[in-house]
Amino acid sequence: MSSFITHYGYFGLFVLSVLSSACIPIPSEVAYGFAGALCTNAITGHAQFSLWAVIVVGTLGSLVGAVIAYEVGRSAGRTIVDRWGKWLLLTHQDLDNSQRWFEKYGPASVLISRVIPVVRSFISVPAGLAEMKRGRFAVLTTIGSAVWVALIAGLGYAAGRNWNHVSKDFHAAELPIIVVVVLALAFGLWHRVRTVRRHNAS
Repeated sequence: MSSFITHYGYFGLFVLSVLSSACIPIPSEVAYGFAGALCTNAITGHAQFSLWAVIVVGTLGSLVGAVIAYEVGRSAGRTIVDRWGKWLLLTHQDLDNSQRWFEKYGPASVLISRVIPVVRSFISVPAGLAEMKRGRFAVLTTIGSAVWVALIAGLGYAAGRNWNHVSKDFHAAELPIIVVVVLALAFGLWHRVRTVRRHNAS
C-alpha cells in the first residue's frame, strides 16, 4: 500500500480511499497516515504531498466510495431480499424496520461511524437499504470523512520518521474493534435464526 501511494501519488490515494469506503477491506488509517508522513521530508527526503491536498483527496475518495456502496444498498436491497432473503434470514419487514431506525438515528450513526475503524467502511450499505435521503447522507459522510482523514493524516504528519512504528499501533488498536464487530454479527445472526424459527413454529 505504501509503495502504491508513493508511486501513484494523489491518484493512488484517491483510489484507495474509494475502495476503503466501498466495503473493500483496506486499512484507510494506514493509507492516510502514510500520506500524512509523505507531507514531510522524513520518508523520501522531500515533501511529496501537501497535507491540505491529502485531506481533500481522501475526503472526496471516501465520499465516492460511500456513495457507490449506498447506491448498491438502495437499488439492490429489495431485490436481494426477494431473491435470497430466506437464505440471508431477511424479510421486507426487516428493511422497513431498518428504514424507521435510520429515520430516527440515521444521521448520527452515519456521522459517528465515519470516524470508527472498520465500521466506517460498511455503514453506507444499511444507509442505502434504509433509503436515507441522499443529500443528508452525502453531507454527513463528507463531514465525518474529512474529520477522519484530517485526524489520521495529521498523526502521520506529526509522526514523520516514526510512522512505521505508529502504523503498528494502528493495527493493534484495530484488532479489538474487529473482534467486537464479529461478535456482534454472530450474536445478531443467532438471534435472527431463533426469531425465524419461532415465527415458523407459530
